[in-house]
Amino acid sequence: MAVRCRNTARRRSSSVKMAAPLATCTKEEQRSVIRFLSTEGVKPIEIHRRMKVQYGDACLSLQQVYEWTRKFMNGISSVTDSPRSGQAHRVVTPEAIAAVEGTVKEYRRVIVNEMAADLDMSHHGSAHHIVHDKKLKIFKVFI
Repeated sequence: MAVRCRNTARRRSSSVKMAAPLATCTKEEQRSVIRFLSTEGVKPIEIHRRMKVQYGDACLSLQQVYEWTRKFMNGISSVTDSPRSGQAHRVVTPEAIAAVEGTVKEYRRVIVNEMAADLDMSHHGSAHHIVHDKKLKIFKVFI
């Protein structure tokens, strides 16, 4: 005859470790969770509550959960953002390249921020891109 210990249930529950909250995650991963749960019929408020437990402060907002649930129910299957129309972040024209090149040749110790302000262009978008990355390939210009 087998004798059962009364503390078996208590021992099992104390040895089971809960999964650590997912502090680092991408928006796409969270959207995949929303897609999965919404196809199972889980309501957006419940999806957000469950995600908030796992993702904490990195969780998408309730409004975003509602928005993505609606998108998935309307047939959208991609979890990535759609390309947006509007002005490009980098506007590199031949005139801009010539202006930057002339400024760098004239004032060798020019700072990219000052040059961008003088030429009325963004620092990280156009000016830095022209000087360092693609066009001039100058590496000794100050940032």
